[in-house]
Amino acid sequence: MAKFTGPKGKIVRRFGVNIFGNPKYDELLQRRNQAPGQHGPKPRRHKSSDYALQLIEKQKLRLSYGMLEKQFRRVFHKAQQITGVTGDNLLILLETRLDNLIFRAGFSHSLAQARQLVNHGHLRVNERRVDIASYQVKPGDSISVRENEKTSTLIAGCLKERRRFAVNPWFEVEPETLQIRVKRLPLRDEIQSPALENLIVEYYSK
Repeated sequence: MAKFTGPKGKIVRRFGVNIFGNPKYDELLQRRNQAPGQHGPKPRRHKSSDYALQLIEKQKLRLSYGMLEKQFRRVFHKAQQITGVTGDNLLILLETRLDNLIFRAGFSHSLAQARQLVNHGHLRVNERRVDIASYQVKPGDSISVRENEKTSTLIAGCLKERRRFAVNPWFEVEPETLQIRVKRLPLRDEIQSPALENLIVEYYSK
């Protein structure tokens, strides 16, 4: 499946949940809390099947992290191979992607912008240049910004505007040095998921 490049507001209205975490979509749902379409809300003629519900939850989580189907499936299979609850492992793997960490730490306005910062080589992990957005950060990792005035100014501005993302129990942010230090892996209770991961496990387990 190709990457969705249309308005994210349509995705939010389709699911009825702000899967991207941006406050502007909360306002959108308050104003237009119905599926997109020129004919307005359409009444359901029958109850959704279990498969349909599982698919919806999978799509919610996949789109919230901006991933393609193949990428998402690969992460799920990796979660299955790790000891523990598969659903919890899946969320932890997604949350500890480098691009997601950059966004959660407040170094970018959006996940897409965070991915661009990583792909363009503006960040270093343990003093080594990393340009892979899916790179899995580990406890003890230190993420810093490459010495570039334009990039540093952009990130400093994001941090100033998005303080709510800069406080997290599993990592800490040093605004003065533009560094992120990973203290430990996140716990399931510390991850705000827009989807029910148990239904996603059922979807892929068939």
